[in-house]
Amino acid sequence: MSRFISENTILKFLKNIKKTSLATAVAILFHVIGFVGIVFFNASYFIHTTPINLLLMFLLILYTQPNKNTSFYIFIAFCFILGIVVELIGTQTGILFGNYAYGNVLGPSLKSVPLIIGINWFIVIYCCGVSIETLFFRLSQKLKSNSGIDSSRFKVLSLIFDGACLAVFFDWLMEPVAIYLGYWKWVGEIPLFNYVCWFLVSMILLSLFHLLKFDKRNKFAVHLLLIQAMFFLLLRTFL
Repeated sequence: MSRFISENTILKFLKNIKKTSLATAVAILFHVIGFVGIVFFNASYFIHTTPINLLLMFLLILYTQPNKNTSFYIFIAFCFILGIVVELIGTQTGILFGNYAYGNVLGPSLKSVPLIIGINWFIVIYCCGVSIETLFFRLSQKLKSNSGIDSSRFKVLSLIFDGACLAVFFDWLMEPVAIYLGYWKWVGEIPLFNYVCWFLVSMILLSLFHLLKFDKRNKFAVHLLLIQAMFFLLLRTFL
């Protein structure tokens, strides 16, 4: 029986590796095509494919997510709904984020807020949450093996605070590129208030990420965060 369980575990591990490798290769390919197309060819055409790219990344997350359960889908739905709600409040009133408006390149919208933005909120928060969870697990294992200290009590603070900081950094990296590509525009300079709101909304979503019981081991999510960060960093350099 134990041998069967061991073999079954190994097979599942190998299957997840194959999924991660395939999804990572697809993500790299599409981001490279997008970068080359925007910088060297017909920028307008490739910019308008952004919703398709984001939807594909969302599907790749679903493909690589192990042990999908109800809690995982609840998290997706909550990120999407809250993401759209805060963007509606922001664009309609300026109470959140500041005075900004979306362009017409991100696909179908609800009162001028592209619906793909709700998916983007999930992608960013999920990838940041999984990345911090993965990093914390490795650090805590090392700390426990070296000193015998159980650092699990710091996990919640690390996940929520550090994850929110990571999400804000990603937004800071993305903002100038998004404005240049016409995703959205600001009235004046990007306000510090925008990043404060990003931090607070991210903390709310990451709190739910922590509370909901679903499998948070997904190497592709870490890879995707790095791929997207590199994508925006390179565009900031070349545009």
